[in-house]
Amino acid sequence: MTRRSGLPPVWFRLPPGFYDIGPEDRATLDAVAEALGGPEAQQQLSRLMDRVEGLAEHEVVHTAFGFHPEEPAGIATSLFSLTVRRIEQPNSRLAVARTALAIARSPLWTSADRKFLDLPSARPCCLVAGTMSLPDVDRCLFQARAVTTHPDGLHLLVLDLTTASTQHAGAYTDILEAIAHTLAFADPDPAAHGPTVSRTSRILEVLL
Repeated sequence: MTRRSGLPPVWFRLPPGFYDIGPEDRATLDAVAEALGGPEAQQQLSRLMDRVEGLAEHEVVHTAFGFHPEEPAGIATSLFSLTVRRIEQPNSRLAVARTALAIARSPLWTSADRKFLDLPSARPCCLVAGTMSLPDVDRCLFQARAVTTHPDGLHLLVLDLTTASTQHAGAYTDILEAIAHTLAFADPDPAAHGPTVSRTSRILEVLL
């Protein structure tokens, strides 16, 4: 769920293989990099965490990294983020449609598909997915973005899933759509206070 003060509560579930990592985890990750990877690993991690911290300037309130085994031997990585923005548009469907259209019209897209999702919450939701070409990056990225609104009528929610593993575009689209279907605006299990166990899964296994 979102925990930042001043924001409406939002709950969601990430599938196995995703791990919450935010700016508050920097010191712990630095210690791990120092112990296992040395100076080069520390420098790479420092650059990564600088970018994660910079996402807060764009109203990103939650980030998680996905690591999934990929045949024959490798790891498919991805970044999930949740953005919460204040909106003034009283019509939630219009706010979602306008935001999704603006996303799809970005000049960064090399191809993009759009579709509306029927969420259990009955909130309007649009998903935009496709490949992107970024300046100074020699390969395309795949990104799936789902846009919906909070029931308070004051906040827009944008869920993003980005990866360089464009060959798994369909699987990542399914993953983000599945995450969007877990969105809740009241604690779905107030009695659950026990620790959760992170599991691993292959990229083609969307397990929620």
